[in-house]
Amino acid sequence: MALFEDRVDAGKKLAKELSKYANRSDVLILALPRGGVPVAFEVAKELNVKMDVFIVRKLGVPGNEELAMGAISSDNVLVLNEDIVSSFQISEKVINMVSENELKELKRRERIYRGDRPKPEISDSTVILIDDGLATGATMRAAVSAIKTKNPAKIVVAVPTGAPDTCELFKMEVDEVICIATPEPFYGVGAWYGNFSQTTDEEVCKLLDKARALPAR
Repeated sequence: MALFEDRVDAGKKLAKELSKYANRSDVLILALPRGGVPVAFEVAKELNVKMDVFIVRKLGVPGNEELAMGAISSDNVLVLNEDIVSSFQISEKVINMVSENELKELKRRERIYRGDRPKPEISDSTVILIDDGLATGATMRAAVSAIKTKNPAKIVVAVPTGAPDTCELFKMEVDEVICIATPEPFYGVGAWYGNFSQTTDEEVCKLLDKARALPAR
């Protein structure tokens, strides 16, 4: 049974959980593309706060790409899921090959989504990282690791749904974790959405343009 109609519905529900951050100039929402963007846009709109993207790419296990062996951020921060790497006996050569391919895609998205606009100022900001859900948490972990190098005042991880143990683990890595629903067994993020169709680059760009036009500045 779906907990959320779609990512827009999930974003509206997530905004209610984050209401204490409304109308604050020090708050910056960073969405993980692509699926996190429509969720984050609804939150930014409801809270009247700044929003941008933070681009992270999952490193899929060759032959089983949906399974994350790690993730890489646009700042070249690499996070590995050591359990997966060990279980599948993935060599360093394979990790490097997959990382190089994903870094190319990451840079492509950076060009499309950001163009010549500067990256947002993160130092001393309260950063709310948003995705449409957490399964293994590899991409979010890479985002958190990269954000920590930029001296934020606070890091909040906020998602509509996540695997219970993954959400629990993040409580040790960031200042605050908001997971609206942690069903068990989890199955996967998409299982809890009525509509979980893929978000396109075009949709991401449109929502980012709308976000830049929001009153909060």
